Amino acid sequence: MIALQQVNEFLTYRRLALVGVSGNPKDFTRGLFREFVDRGYDVVPVHPGIAQIEGRPCFARVGAIDPPVESALLLTSPAVTEEVVRDCAAAGVRHVWMYRAAGAGAVSAHALAFCRENGINVIPGECPLMFFPRAAWFHRLHGWIRRITRSYPR
Repeated sequence: MIALQQVNEFLTYRRLALVGVSGNPKDFTRGLFREFVDRGYDVVPVHPGIAQIEGRPCFARVGAIDPPVESALLLTSPAVTEEVVRDCAAAGVRHVWMYRAAGAGAVSAHALAFCRENGINVIPGECPLMFFPRAAWFHRLHGWIRRITRSYPR
């Protein structure tokens, strides 16, 4: 289980890459993107083949971001996550969050091992929305359920 301290530390980095954000404005990843923006984060979208997301330049990979970011939230499939963490390491990203709400999400055992071997602070799973103050009711409910089942980070 991850420590709540890791989550809180990650959320202190106000400029972050959102890797795998969709070109579809109705996709969940776009809602997550907007939530970070609405909370004052400088969110840099990353998705190959998309030039712009909601008025912000979109980069093909983390290593192309200029100026660089220190943290990245991965909304990718596990197979893509393995490639992305290598790009993050080469770009100097020291904090990675592998998103997961259900199923595997972005989490990959190989990517986790790579992060740990390369000194990258990693959060393997979790949805950041349940850690935001004043989040929508269903995100607060998700956190509450995780607390009563003792699976919420401590």
